[in-house]
Amino acid sequence: IDHNQPMSGILESLKDFSLVFLPLLVAMDPLAILPFLVPFLGAVQPAHRRRVVNIALITGLAVGLLFLGLGKGIFIVIGITLSDFLIAGGAVLLVLSLKELLSSSAAEVPADPNELMAVVPIGTPLLVGPATVSMLILLSSLFSVWLVIVAFLANVVVAWVIFAQSQRIVRFLGHGGLQAFSQVSYLLLAAIAVQLIRRGIVDLVRGMGPG
Repeated sequence: IDHNQPMSGILESLKDFSLVFLPLLVAMDPLAILPFLVPFLGAVQPAHRRRVVNIALITGLAVGLLFLGLGKGIFIVIGITLSDFLIAGGAVLLVLSLKELLSSSAAEVPADPNELMAVVPIGTPLLVGPATVSMLILLSSLFSVWLVIVAFLANVVVAWVIFAQSQRIVRFLGHGGLQAFSQVSYLLLAAIAVQLIRRGIVDLVRGMGPG
C-alpha cells in the first residue's frame, strides 16, 4: 500500500487551489480599494458601515458567480475555443493592468455618499470588475468550476476581513504603502496576462499543426 498517495493528492489539490486563489486575489486586489473605501465609510454613519461593507461584498459575489455560471455557456454558444479566450482575456487583463499602472489619478469620493455606492462602484467594478470576471471565466476553463468557486469565495472572505479592518490597515500602511502595494499587484496581473496570452498562442499553434 502506498501511504504517500493520499498525501500527494492533498498536495496536488493545494497546488491547484493556490493556482486559482492567487490570480483571483491579484485581480480583485481588495487592498487597492481601501484609499477609496475608507473616506467613503468615514462619510457614512457608523451604524451603517458594516451594512455598506456587506452590500459591497454580496454585490461582488453575485456578479462573479453570475459570469462564472455563464462562462462555459458563452464558449459553446459563440463557438470560441479556449485558445481564443486565453489570448483575448489575457489581452484585456494586460490593458487593464497597464492602464492602472500608468494612471496616477486617485478615486474621488462624492460629497454626498449613499448606500447605493456600496453596489457601484465598490462591489462592482472596483472589487469584481472586468479583470476579475475575465480571470474567473479563464480559470473555470482551466480548472474545475467547483475549485474556482471555492477559491473565489475564499477571496471574498479575505476582502471582507480587509474591509472590516480597513481603517487599521490604512493607519498601518499609510496611503503611500497602499499605493505601492497596488502597483505591485497590477504588475503581477500584467505578468499573469502575458502568461495567458503566451499559453493561448502556444495552444493555437499546436492546434494548427499536422494531425
